[in-house]
Amino acid sequence: MIELTAEQTTATEELTLEALVQNMGAVLDFVNGKLEQYDCSPVARMTVETAVEELFLNIANYAYSPGTGAVTVRVETVREPLSIAITFMDGGVPYNPLAMEDADPDLIAENRSIGGFGIFMVKSTMDAVTYEYKNGRNVLMIRKNLNDTLERWTEGDTESADEALADEG
Repeated sequence: MIELTAEQTTATEELTLEALVQNMGAVLDFVNGKLEQYDCSPVARMTVETAVEELFLNIANYAYSPGTGAVTVRVETVREPLSIAITFMDGGVPYNPLAMEDADPDLIAENRSIGGFGIFMVKSTMDAVTYEYKNGRNVLMIRKNLNDTLERWTEGDTESADEALADEG
């Protein structure tokens, strides 16, 4: 598991709510609020949103089935390299999605086994994905570098980056 130190992170915020499909919007709003602070590119935002949606919906649909329970979503901004780390923590059935064999994206849908394509997509689009079962909780962390945002800042809009980092100081 990748551990982030206080020196690496600029801010940490958490949202705890019931792991219910209808709470997906609240989770995306929470994560997007962080991404907006960094004028994140549309491509990076969509990539993060898709991964967050996949992971949250899997927790909502399977972690506590047939019941329900809480999930905590932690968002951390990392300074070097500028990135966002999102951690999902739930007390549901222990399950390591990273232990699954990767889905074969070249197979047509009819020949593909059910399940596994979503986590394959998450692993393929994030810069880091880790899982551990700790203190009775599933802890899954994804991290996405926001370097394309840095490139735009260096092309003229450095004030947005400086302001966002100063606000979190």
